[in-house]
Amino acid sequence: MIAPRVISLDLDDTLWPVAPVLAAAEIALLSWLRAHHPRAVQGLDIDSMRELRARIAERFPEQRHDMTFLRRRALGEQFAAAGYAGAHAEDSPAAQAMQIFLAERNRVEFYDDVRPALDRLRRGYRLFAVSNGNADLNRCGIADLFDGHITATNAGAAKPDARIFAHLLRVAGVEPAEVLHVGDDPLADVVGATRAGMQAVWLNREGRPWPDEFEPPPRTVSTLAEIS
Repeated sequence: MIAPRVISLDLDDTLWPVAPVLAAAEIALLSWLRAHHPRAVQGLDIDSMRELRARIAERFPEQRHDMTFLRRRALGEQFAAAGYAGAHAEDSPAAQAMQIFLAERNRVEFYDDVRPALDRLRRGYRLFAVSNGNADLNRCGIADLFDGHITATNAGAAKPDARIFAHLLRVAGVEPAEVLHVGDDPLADVVGATRAGMQAVWLNREGRPWPDEFEPPPRTVSTLAEIS
């Protein structure tokens, strides 16, 4: 086996638990909208706003991978339906609302093993984040630990699509076998990376069973402290 030169890491549910982050961000967004633009959320709640995003994804399948686009478009349509002019403009209230969401979405709490592991790993490897979501390494406070961040938005595809991993290879300037990818999602991270020719580790923090429909993971760890 070739020794990896690059370690790529998923973000959501790999470096931090994402469900409480998204829940808090959606609550903060709704509260801000009700306080500043109540017309835009009249008759809406978090569930109905999620349903609107799902309909947006159906209408724009070519943008389904881009979570920022879906949220921003849905907010624009909310404001437009409420009678706001220029709802999709860059300086619109909808754009301001998106910034409220993103500020809270990047207020993450790292798992205890994350910072020590990143500090250690970066001394021996180049580190890249590879994520489907819209977390921002700068806002999260760990951009200095990474050489780059590959997102579904800038790659034009989401994991497990091979295109996002190919984008990583181009940016990092390495061959597939020189990358070790670490993530929590069996399909998106482990199957996706191995199909792209990379080495892969399944980070299984909660002792979940591996899905029967996939080949067993090459390696499983329960914390990043086990990666060396």
